Amino acid sequence: MEQIRDAILQGAPGPELAALPVPDHYRAAFVRREDAGMFEGIESADKDPRKSLHVSDVPTPDLAPDEAYVAVMASSINFNTVWTSIFEPLPTFGFLDRLARESEWAARHATDYHVVGSDASGVIVRVGSEVRGWQPGDRVTVHCNYVDDQDPSSHNDSMLAANQRIWGFETNFGGLADLAVVKANQLMPKPDHLTWEEAAVNALCNSTSYRMLVGEHGARMKQGDVVLVWGATGGIGGYAVQYVLNGGGTPIGIVSSPEKAALLNELGVEAVIDRKAAGYRFWSDATTQDESEWRRFGKDIRGLVGEDPDIVFEHPGRQTMGASIFVCKRGGTVVTCAATSGYMVEFDNRHFWMKLKRLIASHFANYTEAWQANRLVSQGRIQPLLSAVYPLDEVGEAARTIHRNEHEGKIGVLCLAPGEGLGVDDPERRAAVGEDKITLFHRYGS
Repeated sequence: MEQIRDAILQGAPGPELAALPVPDHYRAAFVRREDAGMFEGIESADKDPRKSLHVSDVPTPDLAPDEAYVAVMASSINFNTVWTSIFEPLPTFGFLDRLARESEWAARHATDYHVVGSDASGVIVRVGSEVRGWQPGDRVTVHCNYVDDQDPSSHNDSMLAANQRIWGFETNFGGLADLAVVKANQLMPKPDHLTWEEAAVNALCNSTSYRMLVGEHGARMKQGDVVLVWGATGGIGGYAVQYVLNGGGTPIGIVSSPEKAALLNELGVEAVIDRKAAGYRFWSDATTQDESEWRRFGKDIRGLVGEDPDIVFEHPGRQTMGASIFVCKRGGTVVTCAATSGYMVEFDNRHFWMKLKRLIASHFANYTEAWQANRLVSQGRIQPLLSAVYPLDEVGEAARTIHRNEHEGKIGVLCLAPGEGLGVDDPERRAAVGEDKITLFHRYGS
């Protein structure tokens, strides 16, 4: 891979890259099947990804006709990598084994190692015989929606496909590696004003937020909407507040420190609640929610913006869902995509049905939505949330930082890129967008 990396750094054209041999092995971050029980009896918060994530060489799989080899310059950490590394809610090898039963090509995925990672930016070095529109030398980002385009269920909204999966989580050969195996319909153009690491952190979280708020399958935010965003400086929350601001809405950012509140203010969010300073206790004990705390929360929201939220952007799950349903405006919408504080949610159904509210489930994004979200990044309308960068050899430490919620925005991981700041192909556009806007989260992260 060093020869390929050097050629990319020297600006080699596509035919020259295509002529280079693809090695029979490459460096990757992975978990091992034999380690799946290593954290049994340990509390989730105490499970350490540094003990389960390994970085070493793995064999290069054959390339299917509809796939490409991408030389990965940078990747990022998502929460699904943390889940994989601590084998929660279950080991991911079951996903790989089920995928392997679908076809001869799918059988490659059932190995005793699982190469993780659901984001990547890099350069195509090979394409399969059925790939159209992409060729070696193309600089790309990768989105993580992995679907079988021969299944009829994937041809309306591919997120409803019967066998839809997340690449690098429910499939093998993910992005936290020097080489990735990617379906052609996961490829998107790399925003040419961004560095490799800035381009690598957007696809999963940005696309998720786009679908939740903007796309036709989500809340369909309109101008003037008040939108409550939990974790508003986090991986998806930071993109969500940008979409609200861009769309003429009023974001209410929920954060957990004065520093995070200041970051939102600099981003342009005026209405911010520091939940830790407010001391909300939505649960009075492990089984009982406190409606008086929901009411106090709602009063604080109205004190900031004068009304209840039209939309609640939900992803913490168990700890917040009851409050989210309660504070949402009559006839409003709660849209949810995750449950980082627990999957088994509870809410008072009276406040839901009698006030005609809606609850929408959302999961990543289809190709069209991911492409449109990436286009907005390329136009400089949505900024990357990169706050820190780790080398691939320290991927366990990076995942642990996410697991312990010790970060803002997104954490990037350098793979083939030898350092930060490389990969900008359009410095004029970068200057026009504004260095301070592009690096805002990185400045706070450092």
